[in-house]
Amino acid sequence: MSPSEQELDAALAAAHLPALVLSMVHLTGDPGWLKPEWRPTYTPLARGDIGVPEAEQARLRAAARPVIAAHLSGELKPAPTPGPELVRQMMDFIAGTEIPAGYVDFLSDELALSGDSSKTPDWSEDERRAAGSMKVLVIGAGMSGLLAGIRLSQAGVPFEIVEKNAEVGGTWFENTYPGCRVDSSNHMYSYSFEPNHGWPQHFSTQPVLLDYFRGVAERYGLRRHIRFETTVEAMDWDEAAAQWRVRLRLPDGAVRTETATAVICAVGQLNRPRLPDIAGRESFEGPAFHSAQWRHDVDLTGKRVAVIGTGASAFQFVPEIAGKVARLEVFQRTPPWCFPTPHYHDDVPAGMNWLLEHVPYYDKWYRFFLFWTATDGLLPAVKADPDWQGPPTAVSQVNAGFREMIAQALAAQAGERADLAAKIVPDYPVGGKRALLDNGVWVRALKRDNVALVTEPITAIEPAGLRTADGALHDADVLIYGTGFQASNFLWPMRIKGRGGRDLHATWDGDPRAYLGMTVPDFPNLFMIYGPNTNIVVNGSIIFFSECSVRYILGCLKMLAASGARALSPRVEAHDVFNARVDAANRGWAWGAPQVSSWYKNEKGRVTQNWPFALVDYWRATLAPDPEDFEFDKATAAVA
Repeated sequence: MSPSEQELDAALAAAHLPALVLSMVHLTGDPGWLKPEWRPTYTPLARGDIGVPEAEQARLRAAARPVIAAHLSGELKPAPTPGPELVRQMMDFIAGTEIPAGYVDFLSDELALSGDSSKTPDWSEDERRAAGSMKVLVIGAGMSGLLAGIRLSQAGVPFEIVEKNAEVGGTWFENTYPGCRVDSSNHMYSYSFEPNHGWPQHFSTQPVLLDYFRGVAERYGLRRHIRFETTVEAMDWDEAAAQWRVRLRLPDGAVRTETATAVICAVGQLNRPRLPDIAGRESFEGPAFHSAQWRHDVDLTGKRVAVIGTGASAFQFVPEIAGKVARLEVFQRTPPWCFPTPHYHDDVPAGMNWLLEHVPYYDKWYRFFLFWTATDGLLPAVKADPDWQGPPTAVSQVNAGFREMIAQALAAQAGERADLAAKIVPDYPVGGKRALLDNGVWVRALKRDNVALVTEPITAIEPAGLRTADGALHDADVLIYGTGFQASNFLWPMRIKGRGGRDLHATWDGDPRAYLGMTVPDFPNLFMIYGPNTNIVVNGSIIFFSECSVRYILGCLKMLAASGARALSPRVEAHDVFNARVDAANRGWAWGAPQVSSWYKNEKGRVTQNWPFALVDYWRATLAPDPEDFEFDKATAAVA
């Protein structure tokens, strides 16, 4: 049904105009829409500012209106897909700058105008037949595990998913604390091949995200492949049979051992809560729980509540509970950097959702815009200058300028509360830790009369509350830990033994490493998604990394199918050279600076989490596995 004039006007008023221009090129086939006066000029951190005068914006909307109406009436069909040269011009237009040549093939693949991309499995009939004898076990039915199941199904590879929870969704099933929401734009934090044109907010809440992943599981028929409330306790590589023997704990408590040709670990990094090592933790007499294990049976109304931690979770739930508690004390060790994001809690206008659904290619180009602006644009601001002689609160002149801009924004929110301003502006470089998205609710919560931000170190937890270094006892009825996760304990608590009984965690010795974050020497046919050094700090969405990783893992399975080999694992030299490059590069960023302490680093001070190169580099490195990087089981066949 065609919209009314008022509805169409409302949609055009809500449009991201550069994306609208490019959808008009698709509908009309006319590159004349790429007018210089309509080309955007973006202001850093300024939401919605495209640098186009209001009069020109009105002209653009007026010109687009009859084109959309003609399309909706059936009078106008989309023109043939533009050629590569025009697509390049369109990319430069929406980016507001000339996109570097090295990014074009990468961004064209992400744009996927034809509907497919390099991430869609493309297997021959012979490879599919060979894969029919495989059995792949996927551990985890969160975002990455569901993605692995989809791609395995598309390639015709038999698989099963085991999930410790009673439902799909992973972190979006487990984290139900008040205010829980995503911190990447939803139109980018979603599978590239499964857009949702009905996101209610730009950064949606946990129930909405869980519904999205549940819907994906249903649409792709994944539930029949999933065994819920089942945990993996141990895995042992059977050299003679060239397969994994996997010990499962079933819902009824029984133990069963099953075999698999390959195992894909999609267990995530942030799913095992970490509690602080504070004396007397078990002595507290009131309810105490971690934010990832929220006690919804505990009514906080009128209670004295103590919160330990000011990371991403506390940043979201503290403003939600501050208005109902009698007294709230937030204990901070290190303040977070907060990037101004005024629309963090805003609804997506109905007109925008209408355009995403009804105007051809508008959704692709809007996602492209979000992807490009979040790709590598902020990296120069967090790059360390080896010759920097300034204060340790920055790592370069550019970083110092960026710091000043964000610090001023935070201090302005504190207003007359100079005492608060001194506590909320970090003393480490911007980019040292993942920044949070700030629309003002955090500082407003801290400014409430019933809220206090405590920076005195906690020395002990006592039955009645928390004791700080100044000797004060902070009475509390409820204690909430917002203290993060055991991020560096990859694949814990599973016990994994590879060739010759080699134990994976003993091999890592607290310093996890993997080739491209996915494979480890002497652990054949074992793959990880979101493994060591595949995290991001200021650029991109983790779904992008998962899609690249799954593409690469499917490529490894395809090599097995094509070669007839039984198993593969990375060569030690390839693994070691890669990790040496990663370590050297990580030292060159704000998060690798010696004065920065964060969960990105392990106890030895090494950055085990982060990818230290551009997103395009991970995309290119994971396009397809190189057989030269691997050792193949020669018992059956040798790789060609």
